[in-house]
Amino acid sequence: MRFPDDRGRGRRFPEFPHPFRSDFQRDRDRVVHARAFRRLEDKTQVFAASVSDHFRNRLTHTIEVSQIARTVAAALGLNGDLTEALALAHDIGHPPFAHSGEVELDRLMNRFGAGFEHNLQALRIVESFENPYARFPGLNLTFEVREGIVKHSRDLVPGADPLLEEYLPALKPPLEAQLIDLCDEIAYNAADFDDAYNAGMLRIEDAQGAVAKFADLWDDAESMYPGASERVRVQEVLRGLINVMVGGLLQATIAAAEGLPDFESVRSAPARIARFTPEAAQCSRELKTFLRTQVYESDPVRSATRASVRRMEALFELLLAHPEHMPAVYREQSASQPLHRQVCDYIAGMTDGYFVKTCDQFHLG
Repeated sequence: MRFPDDRGRGRRFPEFPHPFRSDFQRDRDRVVHARAFRRLEDKTQVFAASVSDHFRNRLTHTIEVSQIARTVAAALGLNGDLTEALALAHDIGHPPFAHSGEVELDRLMNRFGAGFEHNLQALRIVESFENPYARFPGLNLTFEVREGIVKHSRDLVPGADPLLEEYLPALKPPLEAQLIDLCDEIAYNAADFDDAYNAGMLRIEDAQGAVAKFADLWDDAESMYPGASERVRVQEVLRGLINVMVGGLLQATIAAAEGLPDFESVRSAPARIARFTPEAAQCSRELKTFLRTQVYESDPVRSATRASVRRMEALFELLLAHPEHMPAVYREQSASQPLHRQVCDYIAGMTDGYFVKTCDQFHLG
């Protein structure tokens, strides 16, 4: 099942092999050194950085996904370097202000017959926007990493998008890519619960009633650590929940892969091989439902993003009317794109802080 280092389809622009790093190790390092990766430090995960220094941002979330993904890949005997490259790249296409920002940019682009989706934006970033090399445009990542960026969280439909036909829409991605979306789910379920609890938005009694596995683990923590504070017991439970979901991912994926001899058979399988056991899937589903009602759709979180979303529309309209407000270097590099796409890409690349600074500069309330 492991994707071999020497069986990849190579890079769009051929390069000489590195003397002591594999292609996937080089891809991982190129992602880490990308400006888009660094900007994740000031992009919201759920809670804005202004609320607390302790909450996750998009960068710390990415690191947590990478750690889980590497653990799963190692346990399954997969290619850890390919897995890590994909995990580190999976969120670099996110705009400012988390999911709300993505929804708003998509809405603004819809009237031009276009859209915005963060995985496709990540592909555009590594293919066109990052240009640190003299020999070729973009980061010139391997085919497998670019394919995984596009396909880690969804299957493609042959013929549906001519721009994605090169990424083998009739085939599933390698198992290393299939893991990323589920590892992402594990990471944000636990981390968002942790941040929301520390923000005072969750009650233990409510979590016990909504998430069966949380209730079981909470009872265990109370009996095993009677002198520990509630905060410390929550940490014990969250580690237990991660173990339940990771263990379920390993167990179900091993069972689904039985009889598949190699990575090619994973690609041609009728369904994805990476999956949860029913128990782990239920745990994840209950956590997501609980977090949606208690956190993501709560008044504090929605009110915090509502103002930013309004300003995003105002900035979009301003730049459409006055593209000269965008940096001249950026306009030169993106001149081949229609104006609405130039504006969308420019806003999507902003950090939360730079977005606020730009809106303040133009007095956009």
